[in-house]
Amino acid sequence: MTLHREGFKIILFSTLILGGLNFGLHEWLGDNLIVQSVLILSLILYVLIIQFFRNPRRFTPQDENHIIAPADGKVVVIEDVEEPEFFKGKRKQISIFMSPLNVHVNRYPISGKVIYQKYYPGKYLVAWHPKSSTENERTTVVVENAKAQILFRQIAGALARRIVCYAKVDDKAVQGAEYGFIKFGSRIDLFLPVDCKVNVTLGQKTTGGETILAFLA
Repeated sequence: MTLHREGFKIILFSTLILGGLNFGLHEWLGDNLIVQSVLILSLILYVLIIQFFRNPRRFTPQDENHIIAPADGKVVVIEDVEEPEFFKGKRKQISIFMSPLNVHVNRYPISGKVIYQKYYPGKYLVAWHPKSSTENERTTVVVENAKAQILFRQIAGALARRIVCYAKVDDKAVQGAEYGFIKFGSRIDLFLPVDCKVNVTLGQKTTGGETILAFLA
């Protein structure tokens, strides 16, 4: 299993803290039920931290007519909305909620050129709150190619307190390649042309870099 580079420091810190805690307790109290219980809980926590930063290999179906899921998670929104930040008009929104158990690598949904990127500080409402898209900490990216302009937005949640975005204006975006990471659960909103054909349903689970969310007209 490959681990994401965003987790290296946290995993090292966790190893030192949990290892030191259990070694100290064993030296102080010996081998008893309390020490064994702390060891078991420490191992469970350590495994959860490791699995959170896993970075499995994905095989993206490269196609300029496909919009690929940028993250693992569950589809929680499919609706036509007004997008006020960049398009200032009607778009089709698809939102994916990521739980702490999901892979949290974020991937480009289409290939093209990054024409817009902006970070907004904000609140940490729960990720499924209707106002989280406009009031939470977030980073917006827009990629353009010959077929369309697609906006996708990383949104922090109640647990997610760090958004990492590697995309910069004028970067070349490659469909399925990494563009960011959100630590400890949140969501991604995508804003697509209204005439695209949606290929997922509410509640459906997505695999980042592989699930086809929609087809461009």
